[in-house]
Amino acid sequence: MLLRTRINEALKQAMKDKATTRLSTLRLVNAAIKDKDIAARAEGNEDGVGDAEVLAILGKMAKQRVESARAYEEGGRLDLAESERSEIVVIEEFLPRQLSDEEAREAVDAVVREVGATSIRDMGKAMAVLKANYTGQMDFSRVGPMLKDRLSS
Repeated sequence: MLLRTRINEALKQAMKDKATTRLSTLRLVNAAIKDKDIAARAEGNEDGVGDAEVLAILGKMAKQRVESARAYEEGGRLDLAESERSEIVVIEEFLPRQLSDEEAREAVDAVVREVGATSIRDMGKAMAVLKANYTGQMDFSRVGPMLKDRLSS
């Protein structure tokens, strides 16, 4: 089942269940996807965005909420931090399982071998393959330095 369809089904179920937090979060997700669809159509892609782009949107939304929750905690607003965390739970339902650091390291090693990367100049090529194969499964802000260390040694 397409990710977009799963999100719409969950939205309908949240309406039936009168789950307000879940419903508002899923509406935000839908709005973000529709914004990307509009941008894609403006660029000539009439089909809108695919599952890979939806995963990227979800990953970005989850990351934003993690940062917001941290900021709210530091500001002493635990109620708002908890609200952000409950949104994270809903968003992460639709994301694939995150790779552990060890699994990410193995994926980096495999991609380095696959593209024949030997120096830091090949980092872009390797990162492109990682993003194509592991979107939504790894945090690329952590993988970037890992890849850089691997290519530097």
